[in-house]
Amino acid sequence: MKTKRKGKKKAKARKIVLGILIAYVAVIAVIYLGASFYYSKHFYSGSKINGINCTGKTVEEVEEIIADEIGSYTLKVREREDKTENITATQIDMKYVSDGKIKELKEEQNPFLWPMSFTNHKAYTMSATTTYDEEKLAAAIDGLDCFKEENITQPQDAKLVEGESGYEISPEVQGNALDQDKAKQLLKEAIAGGETEVSFEDADCYLKPSVLSDNEDLIKQRDQINTYLQVTITYDFSDRQEVVDKDVIKTFLTTDEEGNVGLDSEKVKQYVKELGYEYDTFGLSRDFKTSLGTTVHLKGGDYGWVINKDKETAALIEAIEAGESQTREPIYLYSGKCRDTNDIGGTYVEVSIQDQRMWCYKDGQQIVDTPIVTGSVAKGYDTPAGGVWAIDAKKRDTFLKGQGYSSPVSYWMPFNGGVGIHDASWRSDFGGEIYKSSGSHGCVNTPFENAKTIYNNVEIGTPVVVY
Repeated sequence: MKTKRKGKKKAKARKIVLGILIAYVAVIAVIYLGASFYYSKHFYSGSKINGINCTGKTVEEVEEIIADEIGSYTLKVREREDKTENITATQIDMKYVSDGKIKELKEEQNPFLWPMSFTNHKAYTMSATTTYDEEKLAAAIDGLDCFKEENITQPQDAKLVEGESGYEISPEVQGNALDQDKAKQLLKEAIAGGETEVSFEDADCYLKPSVLSDNEDLIKQRDQINTYLQVTITYDFSDRQEVVDKDVIKTFLTTDEEGNVGLDSEKVKQYVKELGYEYDTFGLSRDFKTSLGTTVHLKGGDYGWVINKDKETAALIEAIEAGESQTREPIYLYSGKCRDTNDIGGTYVEVSIQDQRMWCYKDGQQIVDTPIVTGSVAKGYDTPAGGVWAIDAKKRDTFLKGQGYSSPVSYWMPFNGGVGIHDASWRSDFGGEIYKSSGSHGCVNTPFENAKTIYNNVEIGTPVVVY
């Protein structure tokens, strides 16, 4: 009997345990199935979409959150000089459009596998479909300060500027001018992609200077220019000087297509021509104070100075390129005897037709004052007058020949073709009005001793003033 009672107790205990187990399993099943049903309409625990915590939320609730976020969307635009501007959803009427993507993400979650979500959180990234007003977007972009003309600084190339000690490189200016087409396209793409921040700098949207301060050609130009500008050429015109310094030389500079700095030969030649305009005297008009104290205006002759423009241009270029500062006289095509402003100087011969008188000065001292006979007026052999000529030659003991005559002279000093100064042994009288009816063939007939004195004290090139 005892054995039977014990068996019954054990069976009863087993039934109780089994009942408890069944009840527990039933509870678990109810919880599981209930949760499965719940997660058939809600996102798993730990689910995130674009950073939004979607745990336990329905598709509609998630879409509402996304719509709210899009309504407060702002694109931050980073610009130079730490400036920022914004484009907001409100400005462009941006709105969220449900396109089923949230629902698709939800459907990827098997509601019966919800327990795994507690250890395997899901984070999704998706581009939310939005709509916005294209015209309002364009207006918002155009309204940014960075596109307004008054706020734009264009880039500037590095360049050479003149400083106190020569030319220096002025650094480039980066400015803030944008490649507007590129920048606007960047903003449109950022809006379309839902980006929250863009940088014009990072996207390489700024216009750039083409020449930077470390440009090798620019540095080479600076150094070459400064080499030229260190030169000073001083032209010596006796009582006057002309200085070719940096202010003059910089007007000669030119740059070729390859960036090499040089001297423009035409500009240098023009400068030399201007020297000629100022200092050439050959054949020019002069006022001359006579030995009798009057002033005469001389208009012609072949005496004076003329700079050789081609040779002096080449010489000046060579001197500057060699970096040789110097004092120099220009190369002359024709030279006089004195380079003073009064280029007749202190050694000259003076002939007065009216007074039939001739003077000779040497170094400012009168050494001859003599009567003469000039060309015959009656026969039309007037001695050329009204100018300054240079003595062309000096000859001793020669014959002067012409049509119907051959006259021996001891001292011959031509100054105007066949017209010259010479002694006239065949004459016993000089001066007065002899020249009017019995003058020479154009030469200046001079007493022997005075012709000798003049001959011994003048050189070829000495000026002869005739008036």
